[in-house]
Amino acid sequence: MSPTAVEITPAVIPAAVPSKGAALAIGSLSTAQDGKYQALISDLESSRPVERQMLDRLVDGATSLNASTYASAHVILTQSEYFSLLPNISFLLSQLLAGLAPLGTLNLHNLSALDDLSPLTSALTLSGFTLLNTASSTIIAQKPAHSAAGPLRLLNRKKTDPAKKKALWALSSYAPSTPSIDPDALLTDADKARPVPTCEPVNPSTPRRKRACKNCTCGLAELEAEELRHSKVVLLDGKVDGSAVEVNQGKEQQRLIQAAKAAPKATSSCGNCFLGDAFRCASCPYLGLPAFKPGEKVEIDFGMDDI
Repeated sequence: MSPTAVEITPAVIPAAVPSKGAALAIGSLSTAQDGKYQALISDLESSRPVERQMLDRLVDGATSLNASTYASAHVILTQSEYFSLLPNISFLLSQLLAGLAPLGTLNLHNLSALDDLSPLTSALTLSGFTLLNTASSTIIAQKPAHSAAGPLRLLNRKKTDPAKKKALWALSSYAPSTPSIDPDALLTDADKARPVPTCEPVNPSTPRRKRACKNCTCGLAELEAEELRHSKVVLLDGKVDGSAVEVNQGKEQQRLIQAAKAAPKATSSCGNCFLGDAFRCASCPYLGLPAFKPGEKVEIDFGMDDI
């Protein structure tokens, strides 16, 4: 069996829909002087009413077009004017798109002298036009039958019966055969067991970011106690020309405890022992205690940073 040739016909863009509505003719001073603008108007007036506009008035915003009025719009300019119009052509095309009726056509004439029509065709497509003909001398574009965006009326929502809405989520009403699941049955004994707080054994050589917790089992509490016994603190006698001495913190705490116990029975021959370290001598047995009154019980908070 011999092969059969199949002819594939390319898609053809539909032509513009002819309309007998009003036409819009847009020209410039140059095309008016050379007679091309008047020739275009005469050709259009033979079959339809024509409204005349000048390009500079539309580009400068001096005049505006009525919305959805014109069945066709015709622009005729010189080559240099088309080239200089490109930076502002989007503004002009937006006005023409609004002024044209649905399926209205836009005709750009006198393009035979332009070598590249792609800037114009791209601007037309981006502005919402559909290209119908891109011949060497004329470009024809069409406004779509519907606008790109418009108001949309929302349908009123029907009110739902609250009882039906509640029954929709009630599985027992619409699915009585569906077995219910006990959430506690999904938990294993390991899930229910209370976790025992544990921590890794302390490493004295690594930096620590926390203190020992209550009922410490990792050895951190013992390590902190050992460090406290061997740590050093600096004592200042509080005088202007006084001196500082470094002592063992554990031994100093024991000395302060004994001094605090003896404070209620303290006697002072100089009278300065009760006033504070600023008035006490270097050999005062109450050095380091806060100021107190004779016979007053002295309490020391060893959780303070300066003890």
